[in-house]
Amino acid sequence: MTEPERPVVLILGAGGVGLSLAGALAGVARVAVACRPRHAAAVRRDGLVMEGVWGERTVREIACVAGPGEAPPAPDLVIVTAKGFDTRAVCEEYADVLRGRTVASLQNGIGNEEVIADYAGTVIGGTVTTNFSVVGDGHVRVKSQSSPMVFGLWSGPDADALPRLVDLIRSAGILVEASTDIRSAKWSKSLLNLSVNPICALLSIPVGKAADPRLQRVIREIVSETFAVMDAEGVGTRWPSAEAYLDHLFAVQVPDFATAYPSMYYDIQAGRRTEIDLLNGYIADLGERRGIPTPYNRCIADLVRFREIDERK
Repeated sequence: MTEPERPVVLILGAGGVGLSLAGALAGVARVAVACRPRHAAAVRRDGLVMEGVWGERTVREIACVAGPGEAPPAPDLVIVTAKGFDTRAVCEEYADVLRGRTVASLQNGIGNEEVIADYAGTVIGGTVTTNFSVVGDGHVRVKSQSSPMVFGLWSGPDADALPRLVDLIRSAGILVEASTDIRSAKWSKSLLNLSVNPICALLSIPVGKAADPRLQRVIREIVSETFAVMDAEGVGTRWPSAEAYLDHLFAVQVPDFATAYPSMYYDIQAGRRTEIDLLNGYIADLGERRGIPTPYNRCIADLVRFREIDERK
């Protein structure tokens, strides 16, 4: 009996998340990943080196592509892991590949799925609470996974796309769940990123330091503004109020990630653009449209933008 044909997966955005996911899925799918030249050269020469909770191994069954001309013409699934500020540009570049396909977003921030929907057939939103890092060229480490990946159908006609994706991710040994309300899940994940990450990035401190009472006051205002905007947008989460989320943040999430530095910290240190416009900047813009004051979110977003420019000089 012949084995069933493995699905073809194209991953767009080969940072820590994209490369780690490519390595994990290579055992259950035919994987192509859009890589920076330095990662592509290392993977082609030595394979992708993986460390951490997703396994210790070298993966050679990955195709690195430099552009849409090298990509599989009709992938069964496309997963976008690029930084949120690059979503539109990536979709434009790979527009011919994405047209009519199932595309999943596994990105930080809010608003990526709306962009992808302009190009794809069926869109699946996703969240991941996992500590990824790039150790070197073609070398990644998955330090921890504190909760399962979550995927949910965002838009499009293919209702079976979600269970197929979840089954594929699970078959690779990754914790994953399906959500019936992915919008709520995306906002729930973004609460941690917008409440703690910018402060840790600005002050060059690990997440655990956010429990300092002087910082807690600022974080409480950021979260209160965000819940006011969420209420106006009709978005709910499993936390019924800002206070309920703040209790969870300081009792569970901050201790869980106490020694970790957020990715925004590394972006600023490396002089890279951050995703602040899809986090606090997004909240501030929505608040302005809704007539809701968001001075703390606006201030944090402006400070991070200043650091971005300052570090790139």
